[in-house]
Amino acid sequence: MEEILRTSRLWLRPLTPEDTDSLCQIMQDPEAMTAYERCYSRQEVQQWIARNQKRYQTDGAGLWAVILTESGILIGQCGLVWQQEAGMAFWEVGYLFNRQYWHQGYATEAAMACRDYAFAHLKAPAVYSIIKHNNLPSQRVAERCGMTRWRTLHFGGAKLQLQDTLHYLYRVENPAQP
Repeated sequence: MEEILRTSRLWLRPLTPEDTDSLCQIMQDPEAMTAYERCYSRQEVQQWIARNQKRYQTDGAGLWAVILTESGILIGQCGLVWQQEAGMAFWEVGYLFNRQYWHQGYATEAAMACRDYAFAHLKAPAVYSIIKHNNLPSQRVAERCGMTRWRTLHFGGAKLQLQDTLHYLYRVENPAQP
């Protein structure tokens, strides 16, 4: 399996259809999916995987499977999604993990690796995260990645089936950029 990134405890690789069951454990968990305001059906999870596989081809990145190095278990997904929001185009670091692995630093570790990948390989001048206003754990992950709250925006709406669209746009600039 193609490895995209490696950290001290994790490795990231492209999502595959074989990841459906593991992603269903996450994307069908109401607590893990609070920010999405709904759970995804098995078919929607399969479409999610296919959408990310298309992103790998068209954008050169997407959400990747996060694997525990020690056990080989898929514990979440993290990666870079090309977004066009608020009149801007940018790389967003996104993450979503199995609740069993929360509060162990995995999201921060994976998100930092993705941030660094965006700077080094995609030459991104800055990296962003779009985070729901009341999603404090994700906001803390962004802050540990060096991001600060940059703007408020309305994101999701009918496209993502969100009723509560108030989000914060977090941002960190590439330190190698002039």
